[in-house]
Amino acid sequence: MTKINALPFTVSKTENFFDRLGDYVGDVFYDILPEQGYELRDEQIYMAFQLEQAFKNKRTIFAEAGVGTGKTFVYLIYAICYARYIGKPAIISCADETLIEQLVKQGGDIEKLEKALGIEVDVRLTKARENYVCARKLDRVAEITDNEDIIRVHDEIPDFVYDYSSAKKIFERYGDRKEYPWVSDETWEKIAWDPLQQCSTCELRHRSGQTLNREYYRHAKDLIICSHDFYMEHVWTKESRKREGQIPLLPEASAVIFDEGHLLEFAAQKGLTYRFHSETLHNVLTGYMGQDVREESLYLIEDILTLHEDWFDLLGSVAIDVVGSNRKEIELSDRMLAIASSLFEKVEKLLDQLVFDSEMFTIDGYHLKIIEEYLEFYHYGLSIFLKEDEGIFWLEETRDTTTLVMMPRLVEDVLKKEVFSKGIPFVFSSATLSQGGDFSYLANSLGIDTYDSFSVDSPFDYEQQMKMNAYMENTKEDKWLTIQKQMEQNNGSTLLLFSTVEEMDDFRIWSNQKSWVQPIYFEGDQEISETVRRFQENPESVLCAYHLWEGLDIPGEALTQVIISSLPFPPKDPVFKAKRKHAIDPEREVDAPYMLLRLRQGIGRLIRTSTDYGIVHLWMRKEERDTYKEVIDEIAPVTITWD
Repeated sequence: MTKINALPFTVSKTENFFDRLGDYVGDVFYDILPEQGYELRDEQIYMAFQLEQAFKNKRTIFAEAGVGTGKTFVYLIYAICYARYIGKPAIISCADETLIEQLVKQGGDIEKLEKALGIEVDVRLTKARENYVCARKLDRVAEITDNEDIIRVHDEIPDFVYDYSSAKKIFERYGDRKEYPWVSDETWEKIAWDPLQQCSTCELRHRSGQTLNREYYRHAKDLIICSHDFYMEHVWTKESRKREGQIPLLPEASAVIFDEGHLLEFAAQKGLTYRFHSETLHNVLTGYMGQDVREESLYLIEDILTLHEDWFDLLGSVAIDVVGSNRKEIELSDRMLAIASSLFEKVEKLLDQLVFDSEMFTIDGYHLKIIEEYLEFYHYGLSIFLKEDEGIFWLEETRDTTTLVMMPRLVEDVLKKEVFSKGIPFVFSSATLSQGGDFSYLANSLGIDTYDSFSVDSPFDYEQQMKMNAYMENTKEDKWLTIQKQMEQNNGSTLLLFSTVEEMDDFRIWSNQKSWVQPIYFEGDQEISETVRRFQENPESVLCAYHLWEGLDIPGEALTQVIISSLPFPPKDPVFKAKRKHAIDPEREVDAPYMLLRLRQGIGRLIRTSTDYGIVHLWMRKEERDTYKEVIDEIAPVTITWD
């Protein structure tokens, strides 16, 4: 095998790297891969030529390639070779953990490429913080719980984590969500990192699984694979981490690939959110009051805490539940803004007082920094809240805390400056990037002024491989009964997609009252890759999901039927309400494009290879059929039989 970090071809001093790269890529697709049993695809050759220009000219490119075009192999070859040429790893940012798993699992795309080309790739994963167990949180919960799943996780934590002795220890990586596949999503939330954790003050921070995994992936030579969420967290925190003497979450990259790049905008918005937990300010300021401070500061703190409590009480009293979302809508009022304005002024004054107190008294420097950082964060969040039409706001409530979340309405200006001005190749790869061949909607939403683009269709013979039926929903009971019959007639091998978790839970409640021949797996009952593995290994089973519209890749007999329970419109939550508010025609500009793109992705789960076959069943209400029948016919890969 070719050594890690060595180019798989030679480049002499008189030769141009890109000329030799082009020769090598030609050899790969015309000779090497076909000799290994891979099909020669014109779509791959065309895509390879387009990507070569993007890498050569350090351009942004939208690479829209249908299912089966082999686009993953193309961008992997260019990313690996370019990373070795530049001497910096390429970053592959994926929509979610399912897509990451497809790349790195045993028998996945990277392993296939290594075997076919005789190379060894140094690829390392990094995940968003909520994918790692919080050792301190777990230790506390394990002492009081009778949940066997949590106790089992606690038992598997390495000894060095809770060993405070001075003995020399060898630290090893641990704590990834995937290491505990038996844990449900609901249970995982009780022991995983969450925004309430004060990592900077945690005594376990240097031995946490998150820290140890970060130290590992930073040294990748070829590829670092992460989620869109994590990449955007890196972008937004890079400068602040540098100011605080910390290393950015990701190293400098030679290139960035956005797989399922049409989902990047939401990740960018999510990454820029400000989360204010009702009790955090109280905890921070209580720590301030415990220091040597002036009486004037103490009175000011009491005023701030009283106003803060009144503010959150008011927010909670007016918050409105939104179907299909955990985001409660907030209608701004004069009183709400008045309290926020008063808080803004008092926090600003307290920040000034902090300077005087630190000069007059001996305040612990570590606590001083924590207090100052949080007050600045809180102060800035209030400034966003008070600016008209710049932010989107909502409330999230759990049994333990209430959280006010603020998100910028538009992210294109920040993305233009912080990401797409870096002068490196950016590749967007997906089967759904354009609207009828027009990429401007996505480009504008991401702040991309200049770009290259191309589209190649799937090579599959859909008319021979796929059938597609559409049904009108009369009653929920009738729909569920028909879906049950469809699953039984197909003997399982079915992916049942829902638009929301609430819709999936409705079906779960209904299905629990029925007798089933096929095993039914529900997203969230276990770690997602474990759930997918069980479904794939049992061809008679059914997988119910609400997130797996993208990224799921299950060829063969394990998946021969996709049932789409309802048209996947965006939720009526504050984020999409803001998008609709600023659209001239909300239905045409927001709702329909989102639904059609997601629908195309859902349909695309069925046919993954040239030998796959199966049927797609699509459900909708009468008014939806009347409105969208024509456009759904246009985006469908086969002629739909309308019931």
